[in-house]
Amino acid sequence: MSIKKSVDKEFVLGKMQAICSKSEKCSFDIEQKIKNYPLEEKDCDWILKKLKEDKFIDDNRFAGFFVKDKFRFNKWGRIKIRHAMHVKRIDDEIINRALKEQLNEGEYLEVLKELLISKNRSLKDKNTFARKGKLVRFATQRGFEPELVFDRVEDILR
Repeated sequence: MSIKKSVDKEFVLGKMQAICSKSEKCSFDIEQKIKNYPLEEKDCDWILKKLKEDKFIDDNRFAGFFVKDKFRFNKWGRIKIRHAMHVKRIDDEIINRALKEQLNEGEYLEVLKELLISKNRSLKDKNTFARKGKLVRFATQRGFEPELVFDRVEDILR
């Protein structure tokens, strides 16, 4: 039988502040890290509350950066970004606001078009139907909306 050693909540707070100051984190990420320490539930809640009060954690701010980064660097579409934030237990209202504020529709469609053109060049199939299927699967797996994907694929294959 193992005995859990007690840890000072101030020590854990300092550790979490250090983590949050290095990169943007959401409440869920930090909550998971806090659970690695042998703390009582009330101490965990106190740490989270303190981090939010001191603006080390802000899910709205996190969502904005997350959307921007996943779109610009990973070329993810709205569906995949939304799903990834759901996994991190970000509120739907926060997700919707971040997607609306951070994604420019023109830029979004342009990135989708560029991805499809690039993928189309790499395909070896001569069969238009097979090419179309591969392009649609590729873009939808990236999280782009099927109706947008179908329209862009049609344009590219003309």
